[in-house]
Amino acid sequence: MTRTHYDILGVKEGATYEEIRTRYRSSILNYHPDKLPKADGLSNSIKMADDKFLEIQRAWEILGDPTSRAVYDIELQTLKQDTTTSEDISIEDLTIEYAGDLVELFYQCRCGDHFSIDSVELEEMGYILSMDGDTVSLQTLNSYSASVVLPCGSCSLKIRLLINIAENIR
Repeated sequence: MTRTHYDILGVKEGATYEEIRTRYRSSILNYHPDKLPKADGLSNSIKMADDKFLEIQRAWEILGDPTSRAVYDIELQTLKQDTTTSEDISIEDLTIEYAGDLVELFYQCRCGDHFSIDSVELEEMGYILSMDGDTVSLQTLNSYSASVVLPCGSCSLKIRLLINIAENIR
């Protein structure tokens, strides 16, 4: 795996917004083109500093915005997980169970147990389940689709839930 945006800024993945912002500001000043010594033509070190500046700026664009950061964190988590899955499923393949304000989504595993995710977990990832009669839909503030790797409750199988934001569940 390549360096993450967290690595680029030198913060931990659980860093607060303020920690990320502070580290971004100090890092960007060190590599800002106006702060570098002037040279005739582009030397290799100036080119590397320009690349580093752009890398820091891109990391801030992602981590400085809560929605982008949530999507990035999901992608990062998926990359870190064992990506060998038994199958890819769609949100339409899930069974719905209502538990008060909580909506749980299930998928039957071959071992007899199930894979599950609930509305709170999806909300933490930047998705909101809304209900209209018998139809449950998944909404997000951005236009990103995503995937989440779900482990079985009993065995070692995992599935990849492909989330297409335009889908409805019945």
